[in-house]
Amino acid sequence: MTEETSEVVEENHATPLTASRLPFHLVENDLGLESALDVISDTYAPLAIDAERASGFRYGQRAYLIQVGVVGKAIYLIDPIAQYSEHLWARLIELLSSKPWIIHAASQDIPCLAELGIRPLKILDTELGSRILGLPRVSLGTITEHYLALKLAKEHSAVDWSERPLRKEWLEYAALDVDVLHELWDCVEADLVSNEKSGIATEEFDFLIIPQSKPPKIDRWRSLTGLHEIKDARSLTIAKHMWEAREQLAMDRDYAPGRLIPDAAIVAVVKALPKSKSELSSLRSFTGKASRTFLDIWWNAYTLGSSTKDLVEIRVKAPGIPNHRNWPQKFPEANARLLAAKAVIAELSKDMNMPPENILSPDTMRAICFEPPAEINSTSIAEFLSAKNARRWQIETVAERFIDALATTTVSESSSE
Repeated sequence: MTEETSEVVEENHATPLTASRLPFHLVENDLGLESALDVISDTYAPLAIDAERASGFRYGQRAYLIQVGVVGKAIYLIDPIAQYSEHLWARLIELLSSKPWIIHAASQDIPCLAELGIRPLKILDTELGSRILGLPRVSLGTITEHYLALKLAKEHSAVDWSERPLRKEWLEYAALDVDVLHELWDCVEADLVSNEKSGIATEEFDFLIIPQSKPPKIDRWRSLTGLHEIKDARSLTIAKHMWEAREQLAMDRDYAPGRLIPDAAIVAVVKALPKSKSELSSLRSFTGKASRTFLDIWWNAYTLGSSTKDLVEIRVKAPGIPNHRNWPQKFPEANARLLAAKAVIAELSKDMNMPPENILSPDTMRAICFEPPAEINSTSIAEFLSAKNARRWQIETVAERFIDALATTTVSESSSE
């Protein structure tokens, strides 16, 4: 961001934008979809894309609304759970997958759209672009105020998008999210060019559309909030069985697990160790909409966890490298390298006006510091980073600078994490 841009922003006073400037149309039948397809197919410009999920209400991350903005024409709010002719839906997937997208925070919406078979040809991400530019806050509302001096209405951001029929005020909110994207991208792109960061942005955007396969998380039940207070194997086993019962019921009912019974309710039961179903029912800290409705399910899970001989381990070694918080005591040489590498990234972050995590992911930095190449040079470092999916610009930025950092094996007593 240039100094001139900053001065202009400070002088601007945001004007409330409460309704989209382009007309919007709810698409929920073949007639509406066919009309939308005609307009979408007629444009050569990138499409403004967004999706709404029902996080916190439904199980999983399914898309319950797809917003498509066609520059200078209209906004189409497409209901993906409505019934359409197979050939029309296939044509929509083909069309959306054959055009560039302007999108804000693509990593949030790409997975739910991919579930529907919709994948981007090219991404222009206003959120990621703003991060690369070093803007201090990068929410859609914030950068819209920054660049366009418009204040978006955001009061419906956490509603249950699985509800039908969709309310008019929700649709107006959904349309706003794509109404500004074309203008916003023009501003972000101009700043990327003037700050000589368009090449970095292109590499980052291209990386977004590469499918990333992550190994499934082991023992997901261990992420229960408050479970760290439980120290014995039997209690942890009960917690595991209750978590699994909640997960199965959530899947069966298509309901967010935490809305059945919250994590705190499971932990409260494990702490109280009730001796009967009625004692469980009378436990005030056992809360949640489904805490009494499905009491038999919870009690069965509790008794199974209480009686099984197959106890869980109190501590399980996580795959991959050890937690870096333990490095100062257990792996001092790796910790010395990490401190040196952090200093390099911090200096680069200041020089480039970019968040440290965008210059190199913390996981990748910790991986190379914990087990660096046997021979430390720019080539070996570049090969290591490339194997960890670092982009070319990242490798060129840090490889030479990391040589001294990775050769560090001692650290002064005054240094700290």
